[in-house]
Amino acid sequence: MRMSVIGCGYLGAVHAAAMASIGHDVVGIDVDERKVAALADGAAPFYEPQLDDLLRDGLASGRLRFRTDMAEAAGSAVHFLAVGTPQVAGGHAADLRFVDTAVEALLPHLRPGDVVAGKSTVPVGTAARLAESIAATGATLVWNPEFLREGWAVHDTITPDRLVVGIPSSQAGDTAADLLRDAYAPAIAAGAPFLVTDLATAELVKGAANAFLATKISFINAMAEIAEASGADVTLLADALGHDTRIGRRYLGSGIGFGGGCLPKDIRAFAARAEELGRGEAVGFLREVDSINLRRRDRAVQLVVDALGGLVFGKRIAVLGAAFKPFSDDIRDSPALDVAVRLRGLGADVVVTDPAALPNATTAHPQLGYADERDDALRDADAVVVVTEWDLYRREMTPEHAGSLVAGRVIVDGRNCLDAAAWRAAGWSYHGMGRR
Repeated sequence: MRMSVIGCGYLGAVHAAAMASIGHDVVGIDVDERKVAALADGAAPFYEPQLDDLLRDGLASGRLRFRTDMAEAAGSAVHFLAVGTPQVAGGHAADLRFVDTAVEALLPHLRPGDVVAGKSTVPVGTAARLAESIAATGATLVWNPEFLREGWAVHDTITPDRLVVGIPSSQAGDTAADLLRDAYAPAIAAGAPFLVTDLATAELVKGAANAFLATKISFINAMAEIAEASGADVTLLADALGHDTRIGRRYLGSGIGFGGGCLPKDIRAFAARAEELGRGEAVGFLREVDSINLRRRDRAVQLVVDALGGLVFGKRIAVLGAAFKPFSDDIRDSPALDVAVRLRGLGADVVVTDPAALPNATTAHPQLGYADERDDALRDADAVVVVTEWDLYRREMTPEHAGSLVAGRVIVDGRNCLDAAAWRAAGWSYHGMGRR
């Protein structure tokens, strides 16, 4: 099938490469010439495991190409809309300017029978607003939200755990759903559920999923606050809760909280849209979810201060991690960098290291110190803070090796990813989040 992907940022680049890998003829279109040039050379302008290989294979096969001219979309049966929806400046709502601009540019190139499949995360009601102008061309708008995890985006696109398609209530909508079934045929054949809904429900699915996930993470972090006050251990608490099949253990890892370009801004936009609909009280708890999440960064900084006897001024602190999560170079709303910046603001000599995110971090925060290698960051450190749970830190770094490099054996485990007993047995003063 011939298809276009409008917007070649994180979502669009992955989707275009993945669709080409399963046999479709794909053109990715973006207004950013440098981004398009990089993708056309087979190099993603961001870090995502497996993506560069997928790009190179797609380009070599002739099934994948990247362009800046929207006219290249003409002739495609499906047009995936994958542009960004950042948080609006000065507010919490989603900024839909890029979505609106992309649709306006695409309209002259649509034919009767074409399908425009929205993948961007948008407030409920956006599809209904856009559908009329698209229908005027004879094309049909559907909404097909993405559920990608950074670091696993290629896997999640090719082998999704579910596919959701919101369609208008018409024969055209049924035909569009069939076309999407063809587009995702390999995943459906492998057992991925294909759920057909109305447009509004499809838009709500992504926002609701992110809101639930953020709530679960903040719930266990709230329990960490109680654990610290009572002398309990939040990791053992999470293990016990996880055995309840109604709850499950996944995403009950206490730490410095979530970040990135999706979860924080999506829950804020979700709440903002609920207020616009006159139902803000229904999701009022999301404000507390956000507040708990931000408090965890404060707590991590305080743990470092306490561990160093109340004073961090002039102390060398190794911060292990800059990306908001492992297997990513994304530093948007990164708790890791926030902790580093706050420690620097208290007068500490902060040295940050990360296996993927240093180029982005150094551009965004030139006031921090950086080390390309983990051991260079550890050398002569008075304290170590683990803030991104890369395997390089949680599995491959032993307390004995780290102890041979540092000036002081003090470690704050901001992700509760280390073996506390092993580090303490090696003579370290270990401090976890919500742990005894």
